[in-house]
Amino acid sequence: MGWLQLVFDSGREQAPALEDALLELGAVSVTLQDNADEPVFEPGIGETPLWAETRVLALFEEDIEAEVVIAGLAQRLGQVPPWRAEMLADQAWERAWMADFQPMRFGQRLWVCPSWCEPPDPNGVILALDPGLAFGTGTHPTTALCLEWLDSQPLQGCTVLDYGCGSGILAIAALLLGAERAIGVDNDPQALLATRDNAARNGIAADRLQTFLPEQTPADLRADVAVANILAGPLQSLAPTLAALSGPGARLTLSGILAEQAEAVSAAYRPWFHMSPPARRQEWVRLDGLKSR
Repeated sequence: MGWLQLVFDSGREQAPALEDALLELGAVSVTLQDNADEPVFEPGIGETPLWAETRVLALFEEDIEAEVVIAGLAQRLGQVPPWRAEMLADQAWERAWMADFQPMRFGQRLWVCPSWCEPPDPNGVILALDPGLAFGTGTHPTTALCLEWLDSQPLQGCTVLDYGCGSGILAIAALLLGAERAIGVDNDPQALLATRDNAARNGIAADRLQTFLPEQTPADLRADVAVANILAGPLQSLAPTLAALSGPGARLTLSGILAEQAEAVSAAYRPWFHMSPPARRQEWVRLDGLKSR
């Protein structure tokens, strides 16, 4: 069995109505993509932003006629954006998807490896993590910057705070690299569930990694190492919180920050931390600090 894929060059305003109409006409799936290399970095709370030029891809079973779909769209929308049809051969889609994720090395020792791949270095530190509910698997530059930093740090005996833990990838990496204990904090209960599940899959004992919603974080926590890979705005607001949860001499690393945002974020932490110059990857930076005693 093959598939008919219809590709539309739409605009931001038209894309949602086009998506709804395609689903009404029997599309198996509809995907919205950037059609002009226009990044969307930090939406406001409650916003679901689209690109000014949005590509809409609709997948139909192969016996559907493209012209019938286009006629139905014209009836519903009045005007149909430029489009083209493609026939896709059937394949094992789950295998094709899995092929996009391969083991990745961060620093000298640490590897993030999907469960279906053989660890490439038996002497390395292997973090098993599959894409999915993970909110972060190491592929994004901000996660990579944090993982490389953790790989370079002496973590033996340390308590590590992962604020905005998502998949738990940073907390789990820290534990595998020698940290004694980790605390994962996130405002999404699903992220806390993902963190615990991923820790169990990596053989991390439950008492070594605790997870909390922000309001439940132990007030007496004083971490030796604090990591936060979020976004610039929340990181600035969190400066007093992360300072209070970090012990004297604690090491700090922050990411999710665009290069032009680095100075504002760094300034928010200087009352408590000696901040180092940014480490950069593509348009993203990581900021490292050492808490004053």
